[in-house]
Amino acid sequence: MHAAILREYGEPLAIRELPEPDPGPNDAVIRVDACGVCRSDWHAWMGHGEWADDRVPRGQVLGHEPAGEVVAVGRSVDRFSPGDRVVVPFSLGDGTCAHCRRGDGNVCADGRALGFEGDAPGAFAEQVQVPEADYNLVERPSWLDATAAAALGCRYMTAYHALAERAGLAGGDTLAVHGCGGVGLSAVQLGNALGARVVAVDVDDDALALAIDLGADTGVNPSRLDDEEPVPDRVRELTGGGADVSVDALGIAETCRNSVRSVRPRGTHVQVGLTTDAERGEVALPTDWMTRWEVSFLGSRGMPPTSYDDLFALVEATDVDPGALVSREMPLSSVSDRLAAMSDYDVRGVEVVTEFDR
Repeated sequence: MHAAILREYGEPLAIRELPEPDPGPNDAVIRVDACGVCRSDWHAWMGHGEWADDRVPRGQVLGHEPAGEVVAVGRSVDRFSPGDRVVVPFSLGDGTCAHCRRGDGNVCADGRALGFEGDAPGAFAEQVQVPEADYNLVERPSWLDATAAAALGCRYMTAYHALAERAGLAGGDTLAVHGCGGVGLSAVQLGNALGARVVAVDVDDDALALAIDLGADTGVNPSRLDDEEPVPDRVRELTGGGADVSVDALGIAETCRNSVRSVRPRGTHVQVGLTTDAERGEVALPTDWMTRWEVSFLGSRGMPPTSYDDLFALVEATDVDPGALVSREMPLSSVSDRLAAMSDYDVRGVEVVTEFDR
């Protein structure tokens, strides 16, 4: 099978022929019909994460937003059979630890991250192996095609977990989204579906226009504000005193601090974006101000497989369309160019690999 392999950080991925995976007793092998290209792939491609002992090794098959069809299962797999249409969460739990038993498999102590660890080869490939398939695999509804499911696979479900499960966003709340890339636009669309009034923040007018098309009530371009009007002041003005929930979907120090400062007293900031080598995993925060106004700072990573039914129900009930985020479909050979484009923030929406033969 063809697969895209990280050979050197920041250099084009190598398209190589690899053996098809052979499932272990608890595993399944999925034919990949679509796989999103995510900013987390860019972080891996750039070699980020060394500061957190989380650097992706050279030789890794990248790709962590797959949707497809089961082609083989191990002898101990009960819930899935060849031919089943599935989505694969990138945060893979072992299914047995205390976190997994509570439904929090995305923070499994012995979990693996698909496409980011040597023992979990990713889905920029014709096939991908999924460990502990009965726990980790998610059946794909008949109304959800593979391309839309790939858009849902990381950024959308990450945004849902951050807003609905971590922050408890509810109808009538105000939401600020800082950074309107894939996960930010997902947060905009889902925030609107959950009944919130949404303020989108981005330095790109086209990204803001897309955010408004997807449900944001208004947009803020920091580059167009006066020097005397910081982003948080503008967000607080638009939300009548501060957002109930604010999300940093980018992961740079400026957007993180802007998001924290954008919330109302007793409001909630959710950190979704991962930092770059400029921050190396740490951002200075206005802790005295946060203490004075009892501001909550939450981290959020992926989503456990047990939450997919709730997400699917929301999407179906509200007619929100993850596929509307897809801005480009491409062959496997184009992934390197699109990762390079992310270095200049030259990507709109969600880009998805749909051809895997080269």
